[in-house]
Amino acid sequence: MKRKATAVWEGTGKDGKGHLSTQSGILEQTQYSFKSRFEEGKGTNPEELIAAAHAGCFTMKLSFNLNEAGFTADRLDTNCVITLENGAITSSKLELKAQVPGIDEAKFNELVQDAEKNCPISKLLNTEISVNASLNK
Repeated sequence: MKRKATAVWEGTGKDGKGHLSTQSGILEQTQYSFKSRFEEGKGTNPEELIAAAHAGCFTMKLSFNLNEAGFTADRLDTNCVITLENGAITSSKLELKAQVPGIDEAKFNELVQDAEKNCPISKLLNTEISVNASLNK
């Protein structure tokens, strides 16, 4: 499987502007700029997209792990914060709130740790990755 996205940039790094499009069309000439990346301007940015990708990938991997162990989540709610410092992504912090009927804490934590290490985006990122997970019963 291959997925595709396109970035177009016009102008200087600080004053220019760009847009992103994805193969699926969910992003179609979505604006990004210096302000949307480093300040609070309108549009998206690469780090925000990585955060969405990591949250989605981790959550789906955990869902598969739970299913393989005989559990089905009522809800998995994952928040991801990507930190960019000195031109490098230095961490990806995942915060998970889960509702999984019938699972004990030990099994839940085992499956969370596996998802943290083995979702494809975790494997791609060469940075510190952490998960703060809570199981609501």
